Amino acid sequence: MSDKTPALPVVVARIGVSAKPVVNTTVMDKAFAALQTYDRGSSRATLMPIDDVVVASLDDALLRRELERRLAAVLRTKVSPVAKEYVCSKLGLIGSAESVPALAEFLADRNLAHVVQSALESMPCPEAAQAIRDGLPRLGGLEKVGAINCLAVRRDAQSVSVLATLLADSDNLVRLAALAALGNIGTKEAAQSLQGFRPNAADSIHLAVADALLACAERLLSAGKKTESLAIYKSLTDSRQPKHIRLAANRGLMTAQKL
Repeated sequence: MSDKTPALPVVVARIGVSAKPVVNTTVMDKAFAALQTYDRGSSRATLMPIDDVVVASLDDALLRRELERRLAAVLRTKVSPVAKEYVCSKLGLIGSAESVPALAEFLADRNLAHVVQSALESMPCPEAAQAIRDGLPRLGGLEKVGAINCLAVRRDAQSVSVLATLLADSDNLVRLAALAALGNIGTKEAAQSLQGFRPNAADSIHLAVADALLACAERLLSAGKKTESLAIYKSLTDSRQPKHIRLAANRGLMTAQKL
């Protein structure tokens, strides 16, 4: 019996430094076949050929699109949630607008929502943000909060009007997530939404509104919107605000005035 570990089959080969990758289709077909029965307890090694091609495809647009289509097609088959989670994670790395509809189907799936949101969050195409926005009405609880957080991370300016409506949501976690998202997006329109909501905000979320406005002011200042930033900071310096909010606002004012 040999002490040596058997060599893994070559999945991706290159001839020459600048050559395009050549994929061993037999090995790839076996990996995709393994996905059909992949579940908890399955050997992760069976999917390593797909991992290798994902990496290789980052430098090859044609290979990337072919792999994306194949992965997206798996989502529409009766594979396990574990297999779908794996596929979603890979689409988050190489996915384009083409795979957005396949991912969006699972935004409300409690088993997959987190990985679908992560994939859509990382995809630079505007269609990914649109899918999250369109999915919000059918989401609830933590899935809805997660989707809002994705829009916040993307700093998706087109989501401001949708997020503004969520400030009146019956779920306090959703309201808080929407506030934080508007603050992080930090556009003039986001600031207007926050200022408009502020007079009617419940006492329990006054601090969250102020924090969102401070974040918005900082974003605006960084974007060269000094006038808008100063107006927000000044609005947070009145005596009705908690001491730490006033201090932060005054500090922001001094920074803005020096610019």
